[in-house]
Amino acid sequence: MENKRVDDHEIQTTVPVRVDRFGFVKHEQNPPEALMSSKSASEYEREERRIRKWRKMIGVGGSDWKHYVRRKPHVVKRRIRKGIPDCLRGLVWQLISGSRDLLLMNPGVYEQLVIYETSASELDIIRDISRTFPSHVFFQQRHGPGQRSLYNVLKAYSVFDRDVGYVQGMGFIAGLLLLYMSEEDAFWLLVALLKGAVHSPMEGLYLAGLPLVQQYLFQFDHLVKEQLPKLGEHFAQEMINPSMYASQWFITVFSYSFPFHLAIRIWDVFLYEGVKIVFKVGLALLKYCHDDLVKLPFEKLIHGLRNFPEDALNPDVLLPLAYSIKVSKSLEDLKQEYEKQTAKTVEGLVKQEKQQP
Repeated sequence: MENKRVDDHEIQTTVPVRVDRFGFVKHEQNPPEALMSSKSASEYEREERRIRKWRKMIGVGGSDWKHYVRRKPHVVKRRIRKGIPDCLRGLVWQLISGSRDLLLMNPGVYEQLVIYETSASELDIIRDISRTFPSHVFFQQRHGPGQRSLYNVLKAYSVFDRDVGYVQGMGFIAGLLLLYMSEEDAFWLLVALLKGAVHSPMEGLYLAGLPLVQQYLFQFDHLVKEQLPKLGEHFAQEMINPSMYASQWFITVFSYSFPFHLAIRIWDVFLYEGVKIVFKVGLALLKYCHDDLVKLPFEKLIHGLRNFPEDALNPDVLLPLAYSIKVSKSLEDLKQEYEKQTAKTVEGLVKQEKQQP
């Protein structure tokens, strides 16, 4: 399955539009990427070799994938961390997540959800559609093919899982998936993510009260204090907590406000290794900018945590740093601590209610 190309989408405009290689509109007069876009012959050759390796690993239509993962998991992990070739990304994401199997087991279900069901969230979805990747040519045209596809996927999910329904952050995830696959494929990958076909389910990020977001922020706060004590202390002094800057990292897995070329590399790893990469990338960002952040007062600190410098967002610098950070053991311990604290809080509230006349 090849990716959608930018020229597949009609752009209604009288002004020539410059787009980057992912289809996002460029606003600079002389975009640096345009000057650097000509690859040398050796770079093209290296990329072609990499694609051939991946095609061999996947097999026709994904037929060899499971066998290869069982035989050589370390090779798969290493190659995914280096980045999946863009032309194969959509198919590989479906294979990694198990969404391809869900689609094959549920023929006709997506069509039923889109065409014949009604959703209580339809107006909310329509209101938010234009806010999703507004600078991408696929989503720019009002009521155009991109916005229609996004609406269909979100509406279908809100009917499929009425407990979750629709929450704003889901639009960026569905939008990201639609840039690499068809509507039906994107829908089943969304199901795989939220229901936990491979890793722990994401639906707790979107349920009432955002219970999983609360847990992740608790864990992240403690990881900062544990791994970056000087910065953790500075945050405490300035009364900064992760809910002020990191919620979107978890809710959209960095797809909301981070450069697209970085977000998709994080997504490659996220789909294969799970949510711990979000913690690792978050810690790597803070570590990389540590010496600047510890000097900033509250206002500038908030701004800095929402606007990282360009050099910090280079995937070839940030991701190796993230991979070097160990979090698995701490995450498990902190999860248990959070669950104990939550249980105590609930117990206390129940006691209070009983004591009331």
